[in-house]
Amino acid sequence: MNTLTPAVAAGSNVSLAPHERLIFALDVSSGAEAVQWVDRLGDAVSFYKIGMELLASGEYFRVMDELAARGKRIFVDLKFFDIPATVAAVVRGLARWPVTFCTIHGWHAAMMQAAAEARHGDMKLLAVTLLTSMDRQDLREMGISAEPVDVVVQRALAAQASGIDGVIASGQEAHALRQAAGTNFTIVCPGVRLDGAAGDDQKRTVGVAEALRAGADAIVIGRPIRLAADPYAAALSIQQGIQAAISYNSIN
Repeated sequence: MNTLTPAVAAGSNVSLAPHERLIFALDVSSGAEAVQWVDRLGDAVSFYKIGMELLASGEYFRVMDELAARGKRIFVDLKFFDIPATVAAVVRGLARWPVTFCTIHGWHAAMMQAAAEARHGDMKLLAVTLLTSMDRQDLREMGISAEPVDVVVQRALAAQASGIDGVIASGQEAHALRQAAGTNFTIVCPGVRLDGAAGDDQKRTVGVAEALRAGADAIVIGRPIRLAADPYAAALSIQQGIQAAISYNSIN
């Protein structure tokens, strides 16, 4: 596919080309499956998120090496949450790989600050604000009376104050986040569905165009591509939607 000149996304501190705004979730159970997906998606996907499921295979770092060798961007999504020294040590250790994004939980200022001080190179740390599988009722059950958007913005601003580069949040909160955190802050949105509707364990879902027009710099998509009859064609169609949303943003 054609790759456009990289440019800083509107309201972002990370430089991503338009085709890099789609991040595919490698939620598979083995390194072999992961590599098969990279082969299957080819030039339709340039950015891959690898999370906990692959970690349990014991082949996590082999897949990271393979992605790096192929020139793909890497998103380490392990949502670190521990004492500050431990999280700082693991963030420091990840500098051995060309990691673009790495997630930590956005619930502890001292931990976030330690992680921010430990990062090296071009790695951007993203704070997880509120999982997209959670909604207002889940917050109530946790003893939190605020609306999801208020919780997300509060945690995002705390992360920003601690030196974190951006957040993971639903596209439902992207506009409020962009207004609150300003332009020099990265917003990555999972829970994106092609029709914007929920229907699985994701509750706060949005569509591709909705997320990007609201202020997202990148979107994470797994099942809508993985379960498609033609995953490569599905990824290309999403890329076209991303480009249309970018074009819309540029003239509005």
